[in-house]
Amino acid sequence: MQENELMRDDQVPAELGVAAAAAAIRDGDLTAESYATALLRNARRYADLHSFITVDESAVLAAAEDADKARAAGASAPLLGVPLGVKDSYTTRGLRTTLGVKTLETHTPAEDADVVAALKNAGGIVFGKNNLVEMSFGLTGDNKRFGQVKNPYGRDHVPGGSSSGAGASVAARIVPAALGGDTVGSIRVPAALSGVVGFKPTTGRWPGRGIAPISPTLDTPGVLARNVEDCALIDRIVTGNAAAPPADRTDLKGARFAYAPRQYLSLIDPAVEAQFTLTLQRLRDAGAEVAEIDLGEDFSALADRLTWNLFFRETRQAVSEFLHQNDFPVSFDEIHRELKPQLKETWSQLVLPSGPGHLSREAYETTLSVDRPELQRRLGEVFTHRGFDALLFPTTPCTAPLIDHRSFTIAGAEVGELILAKNTVPTSGAGLPGISIPMGLAGNGLPTGLEIDGAHGQDSRLLDLARRVEAILGKLPAPA
Repeated sequence: MQENELMRDDQVPAELGVAAAAAAIRDGDLTAESYATALLRNARRYADLHSFITVDESAVLAAAEDADKARAAGASAPLLGVPLGVKDSYTTRGLRTTLGVKTLETHTPAEDADVVAALKNAGGIVFGKNNLVEMSFGLTGDNKRFGQVKNPYGRDHVPGGSSSGAGASVAARIVPAALGGDTVGSIRVPAALSGVVGFKPTTGRWPGRGIAPISPTLDTPGVLARNVEDCALIDRIVTGNAAAPPADRTDLKGARFAYAPRQYLSLIDPAVEAQFTLTLQRLRDAGAEVAEIDLGEDFSALADRLTWNLFFRETRQAVSEFLHQNDFPVSFDEIHRELKPQLKETWSQLVLPSGPGHLSREAYETTLSVDRPELQRRLGEVFTHRGFDALLFPTTPCTAPLIDHRSFTIAGAEVGELILAKNTVPTSGAGLPGISIPMGLAGNGLPTGLEIDGAHGQDSRLLDLARRVEAILGKLPAPA
């Protein structure tokens, strides 16, 4: 395509993913400036989603112009000129970082988080800071100061959280991908409810420096995108793994999948269960072996106990150290005082050492030395002793609940928002890699998610397998 045939910003396809946009810019079919202009127009068009806290339009356009100059001079970085969303729990040099709280609404860090720096070094552009639940504590997308994030597939429904703005902005085609964070499901839950792909790496695979923590034992950065290929590309960039991507194989012959209905289907919406059953049959039809397993009667209780114990017990020290090390102008106590009432009470009960539910040192050490290794052993045996390639389950037990419902029902049982992480918690507790991909739309028009978990440290194999499953299941239509 000649220079005079470059696409105008009003002709740029909204469906372009990260790899596709990068290739179009490298090949001269698209300028970074026209692409950024088109995405900024979408951000304004979908401002009612509240998916971003901060977008510096002039900085985005200046960075895109620089990318076009670099490309003209021969640069060919893998993300050259591609804008990406960043959850507002990541520090970004020169761009305000609020952690979702009013106390920090004017704070601008001096340094980038390591993951942000890696993407910038690869030519990526920070498009803006995605909205999130305050301090990443929550699963619905509610934020007292910066607004309730809305689901692009149904604006009266939650998008999931805590990486709520990341999921909504990717689903709405505002950005092709966004960085998120996952402690108990905060990437995979919004990916499932908002109809995108969400990748949680093996805990420790991606660097966490410059990202506000909850539980260092459980936390991991990750990414939300519209296809598995883009997650794999960003994973290679962040980890410095320059190995070529796997062959473009799309069949599932020889693949072995396990599913555990006793543990993951005990409380599930009938529409999601029907979609999951259909998905398993489609995988069998594609040549995969799909077998039922049982992880033990006490599996769910074990996973819940250890994960939530770590979640609340490690927060105070981790957040305090993060604020000090990254020169944030507030203390833990100052943030606690300004939290929305429900979250403030939760911290008072479970996070503060003076709280009645604060875990004792002895119980904390037992969680780390006894409970967590046992969960890791049980899930590890799925891949080692039993020889499966992946464990499958519905990412969330229901589609996105209504925003104005503090509680809702699943299969006749009244539940609260924590049920959204029921299936994602064990993966976090064991530190395994997991990826949620869309299974399809339920009868109510809302997305459903399939989680695929792999063996510890086998992220590249998991991503390749997920890409092949994605090829069988297909892509969701864009939200209306």
